[in-house]
Amino acid sequence: MRRRPGLSVRMKLTLSYAGFLAVAGALLLAVVWGFLLRYVPDNSQGLLGVSPNRYLLVHTFAPAAAWAMLFLLVFGLVGGWLLAGRMLAPLTRITGAARLAGDGSLSHRIRMEGRQDEFRELSDAFDSMLEQLESHVAEQQRFAANASHELRTPLAVSQALLDVARKDPTKDRDEVLARLQTVNTRAIDLTEALLLLSRSERGDITREDVDLSLVAEESAETLLPLAEQRGITLDVTGGTTRTSGSAELLLHMTTNLVQNAIVHNLPAGGTVTVHTERCADASVLRVENTGPVLPPGLVPTLVEPFRRGTDRVRTAEHAGAGLGLALVHSIARAHDGTLDLVPRPGGGLVVTVRLPATAR
Repeated sequence: MRRRPGLSVRMKLTLSYAGFLAVAGALLLAVVWGFLLRYVPDNSQGLLGVSPNRYLLVHTFAPAAAWAMLFLLVFGLVGGWLLAGRMLAPLTRITGAARLAGDGSLSHRIRMEGRQDEFRELSDAFDSMLEQLESHVAEQQRFAANASHELRTPLAVSQALLDVARKDPTKDRDEVLARLQTVNTRAIDLTEALLLLSRSERGDITREDVDLSLVAEESAETLLPLAEQRGITLDVTGGTTRTSGSAELLLHMTTNLVQNAIVHNLPAGGTVTVHTERCADASVLRVENTGPVLPPGLVPTLVEPFRRGTDRVRTAEHAGAGLGLALVHSIARAHDGTLDLVPRPGGGLVVTVRLPATAR
């Protein structure tokens, strides 16, 4: 936004310093005039009959006072200009960094040296903001690139199936349609997951009273056939656990956690336990499953979008888009909650979601 030109802060500080010094000098001269010259007689004999008198002192003192005031004014202007420049030098560096950030360079850091003062605190806060912005922008760029790739894959597969069917009329039509339907279903699921992720990250939710224990039971009931098909024992424990939020998003979050726990489990004979409880001011949802031992470096990356965890057990019919835990993390944050992932010593994972509790 264009603004009318005006005095710079450095000039304003310079004029303030010079003005303050001039006023101080004038007050000092006034004190000298009021408390010294008032006791000098204004007659031809002067003080105690000895010259000079007040007239001579005034005419002698006035030019010297004027030169002193002029010196104070010039000294105040020059010294104030230099002092203001030195004081505002850190602000100049911060302004330069802000301009670089405005031009798209988020990797620049001020890293101001010296003791802790207001400018140092502003510099550190600005560096921290740039670091978070850079990380956020990089994450969004990775997300956009991965989303484009994921959305392009089913389209490319559909195109390939159609080309094969067109070039080979003898190809089984029902088989092609079935494969097209499978690919199309995965593309729709991915698109809906992306829309849900965007909605949760915007915080666009309507809050209502939700019982996490009922949400857990509904998710378990929905996924019980999948658990039985894979030979997984699915248990739901705990009591009433109330929180405030979107019932739809919280159900989607819980369903994602339970489905992940079933899919990423032992080939047979595994267990999944869903537990809800209230701890102090937090409503806790915990999903624990058996499975292979997870590498220590893999767990923190599982909440990243399109991170599929290639070292985990999976099946072709549940390949997913790699957005499950990313959605869970986003929904938890939208509800002012936290998500913790801890690998089990014997294999598997413990996922804990903590949300603000409401009155019983």
